[in-house]
Amino acid sequence: MDCASLNAQFAAMVLPHGKRRTLTPKVESLKLNRFAGFTSLDSLKYGVSELKLHPKARIPSENLSQDSLVIRCNHPQNADFPRYYSKKEKKPFPIPIVELRRAARERLKNRKDQPKRPIPPPKRGLVVKRLIPEAYNVFNARVTLINNLQKLLKVVPVHACKWCNEIHVGPVGHPFKSCRGQGASFRKGVHDWSNAVVEDILVPIEAYHLFDRLGKRIPHEERFSIPRIPAVIELCIQAGVDLPEFPTKRRRKPVIRIGKNEFIDADESELPDPEPEMPPTPLLTELPADEMVPPSNAEETALLAEETLEAWEEMRRGANRLMKMYPVRVCGYCPEVHIGQSGHKAQNCGAHKHQQRNGQHGWQAAVLDDLIPPRYVWHVPDPSKPLLQRDLRNFYGQAPAVVEICVQAGAAVPEQYKPTMRLDVGIPTSVKEAEMVV
Repeated sequence: MDCASLNAQFAAMVLPHGKRRTLTPKVESLKLNRFAGFTSLDSLKYGVSELKLHPKARIPSENLSQDSLVIRCNHPQNADFPRYYSKKEKKPFPIPIVELRRAARERLKNRKDQPKRPIPPPKRGLVVKRLIPEAYNVFNARVTLINNLQKLLKVVPVHACKWCNEIHVGPVGHPFKSCRGQGASFRKGVHDWSNAVVEDILVPIEAYHLFDRLGKRIPHEERFSIPRIPAVIELCIQAGVDLPEFPTKRRRKPVIRIGKNEFIDADESELPDPEPEMPPTPLLTELPADEMVPPSNAEETALLAEETLEAWEEMRRGANRLMKMYPVRVCGYCPEVHIGQSGHKAQNCGAHKHQQRNGQHGWQAAVLDDLIPPRYVWHVPDPSKPLLQRDLRNFYGQAPAVVEICVQAGAAVPEQYKPTMRLDVGIPTSVKEAEMVV
Protein backbone atom coordinates (compact mmCIF):
# COMPACT_ATOMS: atom_id res chain seq x y z
CA MET A 1 0.00 0.00 0.00
CA ASP A 2 1.53 3.34 -1.05
CA CYS A 3 1.05 6.72 0.57
CA ALA A 4 -1.44 7.92 -2.05
CA SER A 5 -3.84 5.05 -1.48
CA LEU A 6 -3.52 5.37 2.29
CA ASN A 7 -4.26 9.08 2.05
CA ALA A 8 -7.39 8.35 0.01
CA GLN A 9 -8.67 6.01 2.72
CA PHE A 10 -8.28 8.71 5.36
CA ALA A 11 -10.09 11.32 3.26
CA ALA A 12 -13.54 10.52 4.70
CA MET A 13 -12.52 10.48 8.34
CA VAL A 14 -12.86 13.37 10.82
CA LEU A 15 -10.86 13.38 13.98
CA PRO A 16 -12.77 14.85 16.95
CA HIS A 17 -10.79 17.38 18.90
CA GLY A 18 -9.75 16.61 22.43
CA LYS A 19 -10.08 18.88 25.44
CA ARG A 20 -6.58 20.32 25.21
CA ARG A 21 -6.51 21.57 21.64
CA THR A 22 -6.03 25.14 20.54
CA LEU A 23 -9.03 27.37 19.94
CA THR A 24 -7.88 28.69 16.57
CA PRO A 25 -8.69 26.50 13.58
CA LYS A 26 -5.12 26.30 12.36
CA VAL A 27 -3.49 23.45 10.53
CA GLU A 28 -2.25 21.02 13.11
CA SER A 29 -0.04 17.98 12.97
CA LEU A 30 -1.40 14.76 14.37
CA LYS A 31 0.14 11.32 14.70
CA LEU A 32 -1.73 8.24 13.63
CA ASN A 33 -0.44 4.84 14.65
CA ARG A 34 -1.23 2.04 12.27
CA PHE A 35 -2.28 -0.76 14.56
CA ALA A 36 -2.31 -4.45 13.73
CA GLY A 37 -5.43 -5.97 12.25
CA PHE A 38 -6.71 -2.64 10.82
CA THR A 39 -7.58 -3.46 7.21
CA SER A 40 -10.29 -1.03 6.12
CA LEU A 41 -11.56 2.43 7.07
CA ASP A 42 -14.63 2.42 4.87
CA SER A 43 -16.87 1.51 7.81
CA LEU A 44 -15.82 4.64 9.76
CA LYS A 45 -17.97 7.34 8.20
CA TYR A 46 -17.08 10.37 10.25
CA GLY A 47 -18.08 13.31 8.09
CA VAL A 48 -16.20 14.85 5.21
CA SER A 49 -12.74 16.25 5.68
CA GLU A 50 -9.37 16.27 4.04
CA LEU A 51 -6.42 14.68 5.75
CA LYS A 52 -3.06 14.81 4.01
CA LEU A 53 0.29 13.35 4.77
CA HIS A 54 2.75 15.73 6.32
CA PRO A 55 5.23 16.90 3.64
CA LYS A 56 8.18 16.17 5.92
CA ALA A 57 6.96 12.65 6.69
CA ARG A 58 8.83 10.42 4.26
CA ILE A 59 7.97 6.91 5.33
CA PRO A 60 8.67 3.94 3.09
CA SER A 61 5.58 2.01 2.14
CA GLU A 62 7.11 -1.24 3.34
CA ASN A 63 7.49 0.16 6.88
CA LEU A 64 3.94 1.48 7.27
CA SER A 65 2.97 -1.22 9.76
CA GLN A 66 5.88 -0.36 12.06
CA ASP A 67 6.19 3.40 11.87
CA SER A 68 3.66 6.16 12.60
CA LEU A 69 2.23 8.48 10.01
CA VAL A 70 2.12 12.23 10.55
CA ILE A 71 -0.97 13.75 8.94
CA ARG A 72 -2.24 17.30 8.72
CA CYS A 73 -5.84 18.26 9.38
CA ASN A 74 -7.72 21.52 9.17
CA HIS A 75 -11.14 21.43 10.85
CA PRO A 76 -12.59 24.94 11.14
CA GLN A 77 -15.93 23.32 12.02
CA ASN A 78 -14.52 21.86 15.26
CA ALA A 79 -13.35 23.98 18.18
CA ASP A 80 -12.65 23.50 21.85
CA PHE A 81 -15.23 24.09 24.54
CA PRO A 82 -14.96 27.17 26.76
CA ARG A 83 -12.53 26.54 29.55
CA TYR A 84 -13.95 25.74 32.99
CA TYR A 85 -12.47 28.08 35.59
CA SER A 86 -12.33 26.87 39.15
CA LYS A 87 -13.71 29.07 41.89
CA LYS A 88 -10.17 29.29 43.24
CA GLU A 89 -8.88 30.89 40.02
CA LYS A 90 -8.97 34.56 39.15
CA LYS A 91 -10.49 35.52 35.83
CA PRO A 92 -7.92 36.51 33.23
CA PHE A 93 -7.85 40.10 32.08
CA PRO A 94 -9.39 40.66 28.61
CA ILE A 95 -6.11 42.35 27.65
CA PRO A 96 -2.97 41.41 29.63
CA ILE A 97 -1.52 44.08 31.90
CA VAL A 98 1.73 44.06 29.94
CA GLU A 99 -0.12 44.85 26.73
CA LEU A 100 -2.10 47.63 28.42
CA ARG A 101 1.07 49.27 29.72
CA ARG A 102 2.77 48.95 26.37
CA ALA A 103 -0.22 50.52 24.61
CA ALA A 104 -0.35 53.33 27.18
CA ARG A 105 3.32 54.15 26.64
CA GLU A 106 2.77 54.11 22.89
CA ARG A 107 -0.21 56.46 23.16
CA LEU A 108 1.73 58.81 25.42
CA LYS A 109 4.58 58.84 22.94
CA ASN A 110 2.33 59.52 19.95
CA ARG A 111 0.34 62.25 21.70
CA LYS A 112 3.41 64.27 22.51
CA ASP A 113 3.04 67.82 21.14
CA GLN A 114 -0.40 66.86 19.83
CA PRO A 115 -3.74 68.42 20.79
CA LYS A 116 -5.78 66.48 23.33
CA ARG A 117 -8.50 64.22 22.05
CA PRO A 118 -12.08 65.09 22.94
CA ILE A 119 -13.48 63.24 25.94
CA PRO A 120 -16.24 60.78 25.01
CA PRO A 121 -19.78 61.83 26.02
CA PRO A 122 -20.29 59.20 28.77
CA LYS A 123 -17.31 60.57 30.72
CA ARG A 124 -18.78 64.07 30.44
CA GLY A 125 -22.15 62.97 31.79
CA LEU A 126 -23.96 62.93 28.46
CA VAL A 127 -25.74 60.20 26.55
CA VAL A 128 -24.66 59.04 23.11
CA LYS A 129 -27.79 59.80 21.08
CA ARG A 130 -26.96 57.44 18.24
CA LEU A 131 -26.96 54.53 20.70
CA ILE A 132 -30.37 55.28 22.25
CA PRO A 133 -32.28 53.18 19.67
CA GLU A 134 -29.75 50.39 20.23
CA ALA A 135 -30.46 50.48 23.97
CA TYR A 136 -34.20 50.17 23.35
CA ASN A 137 -33.62 47.25 21.00
CA VAL A 138 -31.52 45.43 23.61
CA PHE A 139 -34.20 45.99 26.25
CA ASN A 140 -36.98 44.67 24.00
CA ALA A 141 -34.84 41.75 22.81
CA ARG A 142 -34.32 40.66 26.41
CA VAL A 143 -38.06 40.79 27.15
CA THR A 144 -38.86 38.90 23.94
CA LEU A 145 -36.26 36.28 24.79
CA ILE A 146 -37.70 35.66 28.27
CA ASN A 147 -41.30 35.48 27.04
CA ASN A 148 -40.42 33.10 24.21
CA LEU A 149 -38.34 30.85 26.45
CA GLN A 150 -41.28 30.46 28.81
CA LYS A 151 -43.33 29.20 25.85
CA LEU A 152 -40.61 26.89 24.55
CA LEU A 153 -40.08 25.33 27.98
CA LYS A 154 -43.60 23.92 27.73
CA VAL A 155 -42.77 21.94 24.58
CA VAL A 156 -38.99 21.38 24.85
CA PRO A 157 -37.94 19.48 28.01
CA VAL A 158 -35.04 21.03 29.91
CA HIS A 159 -33.53 19.53 33.07
CA ALA A 160 -31.45 21.22 35.76
CA CYS A 161 -29.33 19.63 38.46
CA LYS A 162 -30.52 20.25 42.02
CA TRP A 163 -26.97 20.56 43.40
CA CYS A 164 -24.96 22.35 40.69
CA ASN A 165 -25.57 24.84 37.90
CA GLU A 166 -25.49 22.31 35.06
CA ILE A 167 -28.52 21.87 32.80
CA HIS A 168 -29.38 19.57 29.91
CA VAL A 169 -31.84 19.94 27.04
CA GLY A 170 -33.65 16.67 26.41
CA PRO A 171 -36.31 14.33 27.77
CA VAL A 172 -33.77 12.82 30.19
CA GLY A 173 -30.62 14.23 31.76
CA HIS A 174 -27.20 13.25 30.47
CA PRO A 175 -25.37 10.38 32.20
CA PHE A 176 -22.02 12.14 32.62
CA LYS A 177 -20.67 12.19 36.17
CA SER A 178 -19.71 15.86 36.23
CA CYS A 179 -21.60 17.21 39.25
CA ARG A 180 -19.53 19.49 41.48
CA GLY A 181 -22.31 20.44 43.90
CA GLN A 182 -22.93 19.54 47.50
CA GLY A 183 -22.58 15.84 48.22
CA ALA A 184 -21.12 15.09 44.77
CA SER A 185 -18.55 12.74 46.28
CA PHE A 186 -21.27 10.60 47.87
CA ARG A 187 -23.24 10.51 44.61
CA LYS A 188 -20.00 9.85 42.66
CA GLY A 189 -20.62 12.90 40.49
CA VAL A 190 -24.06 11.78 39.31
CA HIS A 191 -26.54 14.62 38.74
CA ASP A 192 -29.95 14.82 40.40
CA TRP A 193 -32.18 16.18 37.63
CA SER A 194 -35.36 18.25 37.95
CA ASN A 195 -37.36 20.53 35.66
CA ALA A 196 -35.57 23.76 34.70
CA VAL A 197 -36.93 27.31 34.70
CA VAL A 198 -35.94 30.42 32.76
CA GLU A 199 -33.50 31.50 35.51
CA ASP A 200 -31.55 28.28 34.93
CA ILE A 201 -31.12 29.11 31.23
CA LEU A 202 -30.51 32.86 31.51
CA VAL A 203 -28.15 33.39 34.43
CA PRO A 204 -29.52 36.28 36.57
CA ILE A 205 -26.68 38.82 36.74
CA GLU A 206 -27.71 41.85 38.81
CA ALA A 207 -26.06 45.22 39.39
CA TYR A 208 -26.68 48.32 41.48
CA HIS A 209 -28.88 50.96 39.88
CA LEU A 210 -27.11 54.32 39.83
CA PHE A 211 -29.08 57.56 39.87
CA ASP A 212 -25.92 59.41 38.82
CA ARG A 213 -23.30 57.27 37.14
CA LEU A 214 -20.70 60.03 37.62
CA GLY A 215 -21.42 60.34 41.34
CA LYS A 216 -19.43 58.95 44.21
CA ARG A 217 -18.83 55.25 44.50
CA ILE A 218 -21.34 53.25 46.52
CA PRO A 219 -19.97 52.80 50.06
CA HIS A 220 -20.30 49.60 52.00
CA GLU A 221 -22.85 51.08 54.42
CA GLU A 222 -25.35 51.91 51.62
CA ARG A 223 -25.30 48.52 49.91
CA PHE A 224 -28.85 47.66 51.08
CA SER A 225 -30.44 51.05 50.36
CA ILE A 226 -29.66 51.04 46.63
CA PRO A 227 -31.86 48.86 44.40
CA ARG A 228 -30.39 46.04 42.37
CA ILE A 229 -31.73 45.29 38.88
CA PRO A 230 -30.57 43.04 36.01
CA ALA A 231 -27.24 44.26 34.69
CA VAL A 232 -28.45 44.39 31.08
CA ILE A 233 -31.35 46.67 32.08
CA GLU A 234 -28.98 48.94 34.01
CA LEU A 235 -26.76 49.18 30.94
CA CYS A 236 -29.78 50.11 28.81
CA ILE A 237 -30.87 52.76 31.34
CA GLN A 238 -27.47 54.39 31.31
CA ALA A 239 -27.50 54.28 27.51
CA GLY A 240 -30.78 56.21 27.25
CA VAL A 241 -33.76 54.01 28.18
CA ASP A 242 -36.13 55.86 30.51
CA LEU A 243 -37.99 53.76 33.07
CA PRO A 244 -40.27 55.57 35.54
CA GLU A 245 -39.56 53.07 38.33
CA PHE A 246 -35.79 53.57 37.99
CA PRO A 247 -35.10 57.32 37.58
CA THR A 248 -31.69 58.49 36.49
CA LYS A 249 -30.02 61.86 36.04
CA ARG A 250 -29.86 63.16 32.48
CA ARG A 251 -27.53 66.08 31.78
CA ARG A 252 -27.89 68.35 28.78
CA LYS A 253 -24.54 70.04 29.28
CA PRO A 254 -21.19 68.37 29.94
CA VAL A 255 -19.80 68.52 33.45
CA ILE A 256 -16.97 70.88 34.37
CA ARG A 257 -13.92 68.99 35.57
CA ILE A 258 -12.07 70.47 38.53
CA GLY A 259 -9.75 67.58 39.24
CA LYS A 260 -9.30 63.99 38.27
CA ASN A 261 -12.19 62.83 40.41
CA GLU A 262 -13.93 66.16 41.07
CA PHE A 263 -16.43 67.96 38.88
CA ILE A 264 -19.41 70.31 39.03
CA ASP A 265 -22.53 70.34 36.94
CA ALA A 266 -22.88 73.04 34.31
CA ASP A 267 -25.60 75.67 34.67
CA GLU A 268 -28.65 74.59 32.70
CA SER A 269 -30.99 77.34 33.91
CA GLU A 270 -30.79 79.28 30.65
CA LEU A 271 -31.82 76.24 28.66
CA PRO A 272 -35.51 75.80 27.86
CA ASP A 273 -37.47 73.14 29.69
CA PRO A 274 -36.93 69.75 28.07
CA GLU A 275 -39.85 68.47 26.08
CA PRO A 276 -40.94 64.89 26.66
CA GLU A 277 -39.51 62.79 23.89
CA MET A 278 -41.22 59.76 22.49
CA PRO A 279 -39.14 56.56 22.72
CA PRO A 280 -37.82 55.20 19.42
CA THR A 281 -39.74 51.97 20.01
CA PRO A 282 -42.35 51.12 22.65
CA LEU A 283 -41.06 49.09 25.56
CA LEU A 284 -42.26 45.53 25.97
CA THR A 285 -43.23 43.95 29.27
CA GLU A 286 -42.51 40.52 30.70
CA LEU A 287 -45.53 38.27 31.07
CA PRO A 288 -46.01 35.70 33.84
CA ALA A 289 -45.43 32.07 32.97
CA ASP A 290 -49.06 31.16 33.74
CA GLU A 291 -50.34 33.37 30.91
CA MET A 292 -48.03 31.85 28.30
CA VAL A 293 -49.71 29.72 25.65
CA PRO A 294 -47.40 27.06 24.16
CA PRO A 295 -47.22 26.64 20.38
CA SER A 296 -49.83 24.29 18.96
CA ASN A 297 -47.91 22.54 16.17
CA ALA A 298 -44.38 21.92 14.94
CA GLU A 299 -44.44 24.73 12.39
CA GLU A 300 -45.43 27.30 14.99
CA THR A 301 -42.76 25.94 17.33
CA ALA A 302 -40.08 26.34 14.64
CA LEU A 303 -41.12 29.96 13.96
CA LEU A 304 -41.05 30.70 17.69
CA ALA A 305 -37.58 29.13 17.95
CA GLU A 306 -36.30 31.29 15.08
CA GLU A 307 -37.67 34.41 16.76
CA THR A 308 -36.10 33.41 20.08
CA LEU A 309 -32.73 32.81 18.48
CA GLU A 310 -32.91 36.16 16.71
CA ALA A 311 -33.72 37.91 20.00
CA TRP A 312 -30.75 36.17 21.67
CA GLU A 313 -28.38 37.35 18.97
CA GLU A 314 -29.84 40.86 18.96
CA MET A 315 -29.44 41.19 22.73
CA ARG A 316 -25.82 40.02 22.70
CA ARG A 317 -24.89 42.01 19.63
CA GLY A 318 -26.46 45.23 20.94
CA ALA A 319 -25.05 44.81 24.45
CA ASN A 320 -21.59 44.37 22.96
CA ARG A 321 -21.93 47.71 21.13
CA LEU A 322 -23.10 49.46 24.29
CA MET A 323 -20.20 48.05 26.33
CA LYS A 324 -17.72 49.66 23.95
CA MET A 325 -19.03 53.10 24.91
CA TYR A 326 -20.36 52.60 28.46
CA PRO A 327 -17.79 50.83 30.69
CA VAL A 328 -18.74 47.68 32.55
CA ARG A 329 -16.69 46.24 35.39
CA VAL A 330 -16.63 42.69 36.76
CA CYS A 331 -15.01 41.17 39.81
CA GLY A 332 -12.11 38.90 39.00
CA TYR A 333 -13.07 36.47 41.75
CA CYS A 334 -16.91 36.35 41.66
CA PRO A 335 -19.66 37.08 39.11
CA GLU A 336 -20.44 40.54 40.55
CA VAL A 337 -20.94 43.12 37.77
CA HIS A 338 -21.02 46.91 38.03
CA ILE A 339 -22.15 49.23 35.25
CA GLY A 340 -19.83 52.20 35.49
CA GLN A 341 -16.27 53.38 35.29
CA SER A 342 -15.32 52.37 38.85
CA GLY A 343 -16.79 49.48 40.82
CA HIS A 344 -18.67 49.94 44.08
CA LYS A 345 -17.09 49.61 47.52
CA ALA A 346 -19.51 47.07 48.96
CA GLN A 347 -17.51 44.35 50.69
CA ASN A 348 -19.76 41.46 49.69
CA CYS A 349 -17.35 39.30 47.72
CA GLY A 350 -17.48 35.77 49.08
CA ALA A 351 -15.12 34.14 46.60
CA HIS A 352 -11.98 32.17 47.39
CA LYS A 353 -9.76 33.89 49.99
CA HIS A 354 -12.11 36.85 50.39
CA GLN A 355 -10.88 37.23 53.97
CA GLN A 356 -7.52 38.44 52.71
CA ARG A 357 -9.27 41.15 50.68
CA ASN A 358 -11.73 42.00 53.48
CA GLY A 359 -14.57 41.10 51.12
CA GLN A 360 -13.59 43.72 48.55
CA HIS A 361 -14.03 42.99 44.88
CA GLY A 362 -11.15 42.86 42.41
CA TRP A 363 -12.59 45.01 39.64
CA GLN A 364 -11.45 44.63 36.06
CA ALA A 365 -12.83 45.26 32.60
CA ALA A 366 -15.74 42.99 31.72
CA VAL A 367 -16.40 41.11 28.52
CA LEU A 368 -19.73 40.18 26.96
CA ASP A 369 -19.81 36.73 28.58
CA ASP A 370 -19.55 38.38 32.02
CA LEU A 371 -22.65 40.47 31.36
CA ILE A 372 -24.62 37.79 29.48
CA PRO A 373 -23.04 34.43 30.37
CA PRO A 374 -23.92 31.68 27.86
CA ARG A 375 -24.58 28.52 29.89
CA TYR A 376 -23.22 25.73 27.72
CA VAL A 377 -25.02 22.39 27.49
CA TRP A 378 -24.31 19.16 25.66
CA HIS A 379 -25.61 19.06 22.10
CA VAL A 380 -27.87 16.11 21.26
CA PRO A 381 -26.84 15.10 17.71
CA ASP A 382 -29.71 12.64 17.09
CA PRO A 383 -33.17 13.66 18.37
CA SER A 384 -34.42 10.10 17.85
CA LYS A 385 -31.79 8.88 20.33
CA PRO A 386 -31.67 11.61 22.99
CA LEU A 387 -29.78 9.48 25.53
CA LEU A 388 -26.05 10.21 25.33
CA GLN A 389 -23.52 7.46 25.98
CA ARG A 390 -21.07 8.04 28.78
CA ASP A 391 -18.14 6.39 26.98
CA LEU A 392 -18.55 8.58 23.88
CA ARG A 393 -18.38 11.89 25.69
CA ASN A 394 -15.42 13.23 23.67
CA PHE A 395 -17.44 13.00 20.45
CA TYR A 396 -20.33 15.21 21.58
CA GLY A 397 -20.41 18.97 21.13
CA GLN A 398 -21.70 21.81 23.24
CA ALA A 399 -23.77 24.94 22.63
CA PRO A 400 -25.37 27.69 24.73
CA ALA A 401 -28.60 26.54 26.33
CA VAL A 402 -30.70 29.05 24.39
CA VAL A 403 -29.23 27.88 21.09
CA GLU A 404 -29.70 24.19 21.92
CA ILE A 405 -33.34 24.75 22.91
CA CYS A 406 -34.06 26.62 19.67
CA VAL A 407 -32.26 24.01 17.56
CA GLN A 408 -34.22 21.16 19.12
CA ALA A 409 -37.39 23.19 18.56
CA GLY A 410 -36.70 23.40 14.82
CA ALA A 411 -34.50 26.47 14.27
CA ALA A 412 -31.49 26.44 11.98
CA VAL A 413 -28.05 26.24 13.58
CA PRO A 414 -26.20 29.61 13.45
CA GLU A 415 -22.77 29.56 11.85
CA GLN A 416 -20.92 30.93 14.88
CA TYR A 417 -22.02 28.02 17.08
CA LYS A 418 -21.18 25.20 14.70
CA PRO A 419 -17.50 24.87 15.77
CA THR A 420 -18.32 23.84 19.34
CA MET A 421 -21.37 21.77 18.40
CA ARG A 422 -19.20 19.39 16.31
CA LEU A 423 -21.89 18.80 13.74
CA ASP A 424 -19.47 17.23 11.24
CA VAL A 425 -18.08 14.69 13.69
CA GLY A 426 -19.69 11.29 13.35
CA ILE A 427 -20.64 9.47 16.52
CA PRO A 428 -19.35 5.87 16.72
CA THR A 429 -21.96 3.21 17.27
CA SER A 430 -20.00 1.41 19.98
CA VAL A 431 -17.03 1.83 22.29
CA LYS A 432 -15.01 -0.62 20.22
CA GLU A 433 -15.49 1.54 17.16
CA ALA A 434 -14.55 4.64 19.14
CA GLU A 435 -11.24 3.08 20.15
CA MET A 436 -10.32 2.82 16.47
CA VAL A 437 -10.51 6.62 16.08
CA VAL A 438 -7.35 8.58 16.72
